[in-house]
Amino acid sequence: MSDLTWGLWELLISGVWVTVQLTVYSAALAAAVAFGIGLARTHRRWVVRFLSGAYFEIFRGTSALILMFWMFFVLPMGFGWQLVPMWAAVLTLGLTYGAYGSEVVRGAIAAVPAAQREAGVALSFSPGQQLRKIVLPQAWPGMVPPFNNLLIELLKGTALVSILGVGDLAFGASLVRNATAHSAPVYTIILVLYFVLAFVLTRGMRAVERHAKAGVGQAPGRRSPLRLRSGPSGPAVTGTAAPAEGDAR
Repeated sequence: MSDLTWGLWELLISGVWVTVQLTVYSAALAAAVAFGIGLARTHRRWVVRFLSGAYFEIFRGTSALILMFWMFFVLPMGFGWQLVPMWAAVLTLGLTYGAYGSEVVRGAIAAVPAAQREAGVALSFSPGQQLRKIVLPQAWPGMVPPFNNLLIELLKGTALVSILGVGDLAFGASLVRNATAHSAPVYTIILVLYFVLAFVLTRGMRAVERHAKAGVGQAPGRRSPLRLRSGPSGPAVTGTAAPAEGDAR
């Protein structure tokens, strides 16, 4: 690793920053697409459901790498303007992973019991109020774990942008490897860096999940530890235990 000078280290450091930017921008676009398409797929009008379902099927069945090439090389031919590689990558990743996320949103909304919607009707809530005050607050905790997986996949998917010459972590690693001819140490470092980024994202999403569950009363409460006491009939267990599933609350 003696050839790995500070200048080469700077390539990796700047690559980490570019990867973080790609992940944040793409995740923001993917979240907007996921909720927009996911809600549209539960719409009452069949035309809205058909169009949103067509979007989902098209982007789910399309290679992200080929779509990225299409955004960068083919799109300018039809519209006359060229996307910079960074934004071609963000658009591709956001639209692709947003399609995956829309299925998470649709499934979580469908899992909300129908009785909850009926309660909204009984309270004279409009469809928008039912969605905002009843459905989404209950569906959101179920969305967070799948969204966490998609976010990690999105982070790893940013490595595709190196094909377009974007200076992300994978691109920086390739340059360092070519300059030093040290494949094993360079790519080992990259593996560790991706793991650290994924671990940080996971811890953040776990905090979001706990907060979401606490908002609907699903967060586990504190329980006093079980302890043994002696009695005439022998040792007995005292303390408070978590209620079994199905017990009265």
